[in-house]
Amino acid sequence: MSRVLSHWSVSWPALIVYVALAGAHLTRLRRARRAEAALFQGGLLLALLAVVSPLGYEAGVFIWVRAVQDLILAVVAPGMIVLGAPWAAFGARGGTTSAGRPRWWLRWPVATVAAFNVIWVAWHIPALYDRIPASGAATAAEYAAYLAAGTLFWLQVIGSRPWSPVSPPVRRASLLIGTVAVDTVLGMVLVFGSGVLYHSYANGAHHVMTVLDDQQLAGAVLWMGMLPPVITAAVAVLVRWLNDEESDALSAGLDRLLTQRSSAWPSRPRFR
Repeated sequence: MSRVLSHWSVSWPALIVYVALAGAHLTRLRRARRAEAALFQGGLLLALLAVVSPLGYEAGVFIWVRAVQDLILAVVAPGMIVLGAPWAAFGARGGTTSAGRPRWWLRWPVATVAAFNVIWVAWHIPALYDRIPASGAATAAEYAAYLAAGTLFWLQVIGSRPWSPVSPPVRRASLLIGTVAVDTVLGMVLVFGSGVLYHSYANGAHHVMTVLDDQQLAGAVLWMGMLPPVITAAVAVLVRWLNDEESDALSAGLDRLLTQRSSAWPSRPRFR
């Protein structure tokens, strides 16, 4: 406990950005729904704590803690921010432009999800991964890339008031499943690898577990940690799609019942 309380990371840029965004959002709560406001504020706070807290400090010491931090910054916090729909509070309107086209951040769902996966895997390449703890600029770039890519990713697959995804539900579910597959491969490489990939973590703190054990635990965290939010989102997308299909089918059936059918028999001629 003393170790947790005595080791805190400090990032003034992260604190300044958090205060600016949270404060601006709080001044516009009249335009936001309470549940959405709570999700957005919670997502911002969670992202801040992943950077400015004992978690941020220990992420430079243990690989598995770094894996928890990565999941928070790239998946969990952006998901909460998107569900919190802060753009509605700031007065954003509609999901299309005046010409009827989707907003630019909604036009390329496949490319956006692919870019998220590329960014997710790229930052776990040893050459980049080992550079983060020793470089403040690289650390800031990683944090910003995770938050931006994660936010655009969730906008494409679950939407956020007032913007709706342009892809049909089945495609969005397949994009989510593809993301799980990519993360599974990354996790398996770390879990079943027999050699140390991240040599910058060979420090004196690994006296209980080895660096290889730490790396394998990190792979398990990445592998299993991605599953709950992504699979939950995929199930929600499919359930919403099935409900919409049932609603459309019911409406069509009622329309047929209410429409007066013409008789199949010819009318009798009138006699004078």
